[in-house]
Amino acid sequence: MKGAIFIDTSGFYALLVKDDEKHLKIKGIILQAAKEKQRFITTDYILDETITLLHARGLTHLISIFFDAVFASHACSIVWMDQERFLKARAFFLKHSDQSWSFTDCTSFIIMKELKLMSVLTKDRHFQEAGFSLLL
Repeated sequence: MKGAIFIDTSGFYALLVKDDEKHLKIKGIILQAAKEKQRFITTDYILDETITLLHARGLTHLISIFFDAVFASHACSIVWMDQERFLKARAFFLKHSDQSWSFTDCTSFIIMKELKLMSVLTKDRHFQEAGFSLLL
């Protein structure tokens, strides 16, 4: 999976919501990545967070579109949280309790490190604080 791009909640949101200030930028990145046959990685926790965000912002009409797109995609893979990853994320979260990182952020950081991913489609500066490269 080395060289793949991680997609975080704000990346999915920017892609789905045409009014988002990063919508055109992420569409361009996705189109370029498709030309280069680049892969994308996300997690079940990011899917959960994205769906929750869409629901909270009254954008429920986008949820089925989101589900269909992610699960039909050949370019985007979902990494599922298991007990071992959860325990690593818990330890990482507790070790960095002085940071404002969410637990979901920490699960993403653990998986990105595991898969040797450095680039992330996100507006969340926490990823940059953790040493990753933001593409949005």
